[in-house]
Amino acid sequence: MTDHVLVINAGSSSLKYSLVDSASGEAAATGLVEQIGEDRSHHVHHGPKGEFDDEQPIANHEAALEAAVQAFETQGPALADVDIVAVGHRVVHGGDRFAAPALVDDELIAAVTELVPLAPLHNPANLEGIEVARRLLPDLPHVAVFDTAFHQTLPPYAYTYAVPYEWQAEYGIRRYGFHGTSHSFVSAEAARLLGREPSEVNVIVLHLGNGCSAAAIRRGESVDTSMGLTPLEGLVMGTRSGDVDPAIHGLLARVAGRSAEDTDHCLNSESGLKGLTGANDFREVSRRRAAGDERAQLAFDIYCQRIKKYIGAYYAVLGTVDAVVFTAGVGQHSAEVRAAALDGLDALGIHLDADRNARSDRFVSTDDSRVAVLVIPTNEEWQIAREALTVVQQS
Repeated sequence: MTDHVLVINAGSSSLKYSLVDSASGEAAATGLVEQIGEDRSHHVHHGPKGEFDDEQPIANHEAALEAAVQAFETQGPALADVDIVAVGHRVVHGGDRFAAPALVDDELIAAVTELVPLAPLHNPANLEGIEVARRLLPDLPHVAVFDTAFHQTLPPYAYTYAVPYEWQAEYGIRRYGFHGTSHSFVSAEAARLLGREPSEVNVIVLHLGNGCSAAAIRRGESVDTSMGLTPLEGLVMGTRSGDVDPAIHGLLARVAGRSAEDTDHCLNSESGLKGLTGANDFREVSRRRAAGDERAQLAFDIYCQRIKKYIGAYYAVLGTVDAVVFTAGVGQHSAEVRAAALDGLDALGIHLDADRNARSDRFVSTDDSRVAVLVIPTNEEWQIAREALTVVQQS
């Protein structure tokens, strides 16, 4: 085994890890520790010797990573038997300081710490994962791969909000965009399927999972994206509202006595599909819709209408479009969402093939469609592994 990267994604109460072959993208092993710090944490590890599935108290991220290392020993592959060239860490917010992945050192840790106000729910957990991994795996280079980095190519008119100009300099208020690792991987894969280089195509990528985002990518570079200062802006998501009138905060403060923090929490965690139907899982919303639930139908219509609006907007931004790409859980698996979101866009040269769409083929457009419609599984772990390897090779 050569050129493997241990990819780590540390959440506030979870640790996801994968041992990835940077050349092929194949994972030699994957694992997830959930409910860290609770009475019974859940740890699943898939390795060549089988699956490890256990529930026991895991107090913190250090204990979680120790459990992961132990699972590699028992279920394989033993880390000592693998040529691991780096540990790649997913970091949600790199602000405007990081336009590319970077080696982890004390200076990077300090910079990411300063960015915590922009991502208070994510960066602290990412930092904890990095610090724990550096202690337990001190002999390996560690690389931070930022979810915002791919969107640092946005032009000023795309990332600047029409708010007092000083807010950007003083507080960092601007559009950053997220899901950049996914958009980077999927847009490059779309170009490959089209038989062209990324620098030769314009694509609209729709990352539709529990979190959702759209990106307009011109010749391999992101020029606009739906998520903004935070992952709240843009498309309707599992628990996030997406675009709303910002005056909601002031209105609720006046008429309901709600604090800004409470409204912010509700828009992030109690809105989207969950707010409309009570369920944040799109599969459950689909089941209810099929059973005739009117609120589920309304949620579906709102969800798809928002996607359609962004497709039209980004078509205008790009001028010419070679492909519209659907990825992530909903984007990859829901033929109904793809059909509804693209319905009526024939004038834009987008023609869906019903049979191909029902099968979720790679190409779901008709042969004569001027714009290809693609379904591409994302692989953020492989992208992180490749970027981490590049950084190590260049250092």
